Amino acid sequence: MRSSVRERETVARWDVARPSLPSRTAGVSLAGFRDSSAGPVDVPLVPHPAVTLVVEFGDGLFVVGDATGRQQRGSLVAGLAPGAVRMRGENVTCVEVRLSPVVAYAVLGVCPAELDRTVVALDDLWGRDLSRIREQLADAASWEDRFALTDSLLARRRETGPLVDPEVARVWDRIVISRGRVRIEDLADEVGWSRRLLWSRFRSQIGLPPKRTATLVRFRHAAHRLAAGDNAVRVAAECGYVDQSHLHREVVAFTGMTPSTLAGDPGLAVDDIAWAEPVAYLGVMRKT
Repeated sequence: MRSSVRERETVARWDVARPSLPSRTAGVSLAGFRDSSAGPVDVPLVPHPAVTLVVEFGDGLFVVGDATGRQQRGSLVAGLAPGAVRMRGENVTCVEVRLSPVVAYAVLGVCPAELDRTVVALDDLWGRDLSRIREQLADAASWEDRFALTDSLLARRRETGPLVDPEVARVWDRIVISRGRVRIEDLADEVGWSRRLLWSRFRSQIGLPPKRTATLVRFRHAAHRLAAGDNAVRVAAECGYVDQSHLHREVVAFTGMTPSTLAGDPGLAVDDIAWAEPVAYLGVMRKT
């Protein structure tokens, strides 16, 4: 990675930094965040088609809570589509990693299916690796150094971890590239599997069934269209929803917000800066 990190891009009370080059591990994206607000923050986390890993460091408070009231403090991993989740904290500084579920098992040491669409403590998965990287991040002189340290750790873990089936990786990529608008039956035919076998293998290795994954990918595209100012009727029609009511129901199910509220969510503005290129969503294995 070159030392040309985009730093101090302040949106919605966050200073955002990101590396100029992609991670050396396919399916991985990184960004750095520093809370620049005058007091505590309380913001929703909008689901996206990746497993999220947050390594916090420093003296700030970082807590994530779900709709059931369960809270997770400190560094964490969030599975795919964890539901209406909010982040609360003060003076937060962290490196956030987005992992394609195609590589998440290898990097995390646990299959995304075992995360069960929830939030878990990263310490439970990484132990000493987490303690070591947190100390290194706190001592690092720049975001560039922090990204290099994090990327090296991810690469080491990726090298020794298990791979998903090539057919599963291919189906994941097809769903993402199509923005969720693809027939699961066609994908099963494409890889030479029955629909039942595809459902079973995909669910066990990715963490969601293929159809639910397509729904998540479609939602994420629609969310960014809403944030860009497109009206809900047009977004529903052009993103593959039956009608505006269908879009409304899915937005509420994923976020706990209405489409109009989601459209003004500052987190999506931060998202566009931190993750300008969604490389972490794609898989790393393709069957030709």
